[in-house]
Amino acid sequence: MISSVNNNNRTIVLAFSMNRLILIIFLTFVSTLLNEAKAAQLPSNITPQQLEQFKRLPPAQQKSLAQSMGIDYKVLRAQLAGKKSKGVEEEQQALSQLFPRGTQYDELGNPIFDEEFTVEEEEDDGKPKPFGYEVFANEPVTFAPSMDIAIPENYLVGPGDTLTIQIFGKENNEFEIEVSREGDVVLPELGAFNVTGMTFVETKRFLATEIKSKILGVDVIVTLASIRSIRVFVLGDAYKPGQYVLNSLSSVTHAIIAAGGISDVGSLRNIQVKRGGKLVTKLDLYDLLIKGDSSSDLMLQSGDVVFIAPVGDRVTVDGEVKRPAIYELVENETFSDVIQMAGGLLPSAYPSSTVVEGFNKDNLRTVRNIDLTDPKALLGQVKGGDYVNVLKTSQIVENSVTVIGAVERPGKYQWYQGQRISDLIPNIHAYLSNDADLTYSLIVREKDIGRNIEVLQFNFFDAVSDKNSVDNIELKSRDKILVFSNQEIVSTDIDSLESLAFTKDELLEIEKENAEKKFKDKQFWQYYDEENSQSAFNLTEEIDKAEETLKQTYKSIEELTGDAKIEPELRELNFFSRKRLLASVIEQLKRQAASGEPLQLVEVDGAVKYPGIYPLVKNGRIDDLVKAAGGLQESAYLVNAEMTRNDIVQGQAQKQALKIDLASALAGNDNQNKLLKSKDRLNVHHIPAWQENHTVELKGEFMFPGKYTIRRGETLGQLIKRVGGFTDYAYLEGSLFTREAIKQLELKNLVKVSESLRMEIASKNLSDREGNMTFDYEQTNQLLADLTSVKPIGRLIVDIPLIMANEQSDVILENGDMLYIPAKQNSINVVGQVQVTSSHLYQPDLDAFDYVELSGGMKKQADDSRIYVIKANGRVEIPNNRNWFASEGSQLEPGDTVVVPLDSYYMEDLTLWQVATQIVYQASVALAAISNL
Repeated sequence: MISSVNNNNRTIVLAFSMNRLILIIFLTFVSTLLNEAKAAQLPSNITPQQLEQFKRLPPAQQKSLAQSMGIDYKVLRAQLAGKKSKGVEEEQQALSQLFPRGTQYDELGNPIFDEEFTVEEEEDDGKPKPFGYEVFANEPVTFAPSMDIAIPENYLVGPGDTLTIQIFGKENNEFEIEVSREGDVVLPELGAFNVTGMTFVETKRFLATEIKSKILGVDVIVTLASIRSIRVFVLGDAYKPGQYVLNSLSSVTHAIIAAGGISDVGSLRNIQVKRGGKLVTKLDLYDLLIKGDSSSDLMLQSGDVVFIAPVGDRVTVDGEVKRPAIYELVENETFSDVIQMAGGLLPSAYPSSTVVEGFNKDNLRTVRNIDLTDPKALLGQVKGGDYVNVLKTSQIVENSVTVIGAVERPGKYQWYQGQRISDLIPNIHAYLSNDADLTYSLIVREKDIGRNIEVLQFNFFDAVSDKNSVDNIELKSRDKILVFSNQEIVSTDIDSLESLAFTKDELLEIEKENAEKKFKDKQFWQYYDEENSQSAFNLTEEIDKAEETLKQTYKSIEELTGDAKIEPELRELNFFSRKRLLASVIEQLKRQAASGEPLQLVEVDGAVKYPGIYPLVKNGRIDDLVKAAGGLQESAYLVNAEMTRNDIVQGQAQKQALKIDLASALAGNDNQNKLLKSKDRLNVHHIPAWQENHTVELKGEFMFPGKYTIRRGETLGQLIKRVGGFTDYAYLEGSLFTREAIKQLELKNLVKVSESLRMEIASKNLSDREGNMTFDYEQTNQLLADLTSVKPIGRLIVDIPLIMANEQSDVILENGDMLYIPAKQNSINVVGQVQVTSSHLYQPDLDAFDYVELSGGMKKQADDSRIYVIKANGRVEIPNNRNWFASEGSQLEPGDTVVVPLDSYYMEDLTLWQVATQIVYQASVALAAISNL
């Protein structure tokens, strides 16, 4: 009994366990189905536009995007394929959205691109292309596109169309019925209604009437649910000829687009539509493309043939037309027709001399000119192969004057008869720049059809302030007015006047661009060849460092010369200097000089502000030439000037010198203010013995230090006596005398040594065939950096005690000289390749080697055989042997500097190394001498 109960319990438990297991399996299956369904569902926030974009993506990107959204990619593709199979027309893209020719598609109809697909536009070579072909050029489509457009009233209902018939009122019902092959619309319980040959409007009216007559008390609405497809042939010179399935609303152009457009040898102007073997119509696509006339775009029927004939004669229209292209011709077309095809002429066209290239009867090239402004010429017939080139008009602006130079608004201005300078520029402050020279301006005028010029001079101030002044010259068309700046530079570039008709900012930008184009560093790569190419590329980093060092050198030079402190405005003023604006005028006057046409140039020199060569102005006199030169200097000698003139006497050239009373000439005396002739040269003398104030500065241990004005020829010893001599603490052996001229020479030497050392380093390494880098670049770059940081002192070594004792050793002073006398010193300096660069108290019983030992001794790379001493007054003494320092007459003195140079062995025998280090050491000693000033 108990055993039976236990067995029953086991059966119950086993059954319960089985049921539980089945339930778990079922729930797992249901969960899996739900997850798959969930994965197969598209998120509700995805718009149709996003879905279309997704379909256009490459398969790899589609898969990645689907995974990121938690959607099964395979299920998604199957769902999209199923959706498309339900309605091909709804998912097919419109013809206007077709992809370019050559695009491939997958089974879903998506375009297939490479992973790195990029759309590359065809390069435009500037040549005219055949007109209109790109409008129809697309990838061929074999299915009818969806056309969400209103059904036209004259649309013929036929087999394959689907009608929606809604009945409401006493009875409510809706039917969607396809028109049968016999043209019948069969309604349940009502029978068949034949609509063959009826338009859509007639069909609606017919069906509504018939249904109302059979069912009383209802209203009927008939709509077209879907339209039938038709099959047409696109043949001839189509891009891809063949049979195409189109919408029944498709026209000829739709069929052409479906076939991928027209091939390069197909005609746009001879498209034939044939129906039942008979020609129905011809279509000229130029009517559609140029005029927008689609009246000839016939609606197609099933079985129609669209035949594209070969292209006919063509003409190329190029140049100044709105639409340059290659156009197809039909019979009897004229130049007027061709210009209309090209959209007409541009305003910049010069139609009076249009060039037409073609072929004659012998197939030889011909060129002829036609006047498109002549009605008869426009009626001329165009031939196949003609090349019509409408030329551009001249850049010369008629009825204009050009203002160039130091004005606020340079450029071209309108000219009218009777216009004068005061009419063009009525206000000096509003029109001229602050730096404009009001006393000297020019008018450059063309005097004949050969464009030879003459030059007129006027005073802007007088022209504007007094309208009746002779300076208020009447202008002529194409005059150029030059307004000069009162700043001057030396210009080596010759610019055309037209290229200078810009503002200061515009010219600055042009100058900047030109400078960037001219900047090329070829110094290093001139050593490059195939064998040392690798070592050359290994030097890139070192070369960059050297170039940067050179840039720092030039930066230091700018700081030393003061260029960096010049305000930008001052630099801008120089764009309109006399030399720059007159350069092209002078060149033109030189070119037009010939026999019987003397050179219209004169020259002025001497005590004027801007000496040089100037144009000989019309009716120009001596005072005009002085104004052209910017006026007289303060030192000008007015009593007597000299003018040299070339005269032709009995067929021979003779020079004569004319004495001019310059004061009378400038006052307007006609006897002295002579008319100028070709190649006259005026020399304005300086006042005899004239000299500007020249100053010399005395610093240090003088009784009365300061700046002093010197006489011409005064010497240093005379000046020292004049200021009272020295103090009791003056150390004459440590004097420092500087001169501006020597400073400029040192500056040039610094640049030369820096560049030469840099080039020598690069040359030695580039010539190393094995690419072994043996230089210590850290040390070489440090030396280059030291050179760039050296400031030229302009030191001239003088012996003050000798000068004071012997007048024969004295120095004639120049403007800007400076003499510094330090106080008595009691130290010896040690620099160079020692352990510690230091200064030591002077001890008479110690020699140079003793002081070197006091500085920690020499480094390993020191050259102990070339130790030298820079004396306190700058003189350098070089020993002949180690015992030199103990020799009599060469003992160290307070203020001296012992220099331990680097052994050139460590620098691979760089020839400039010794020169560079000596410059640095000497400059350091000189700077130390004046560091307390």
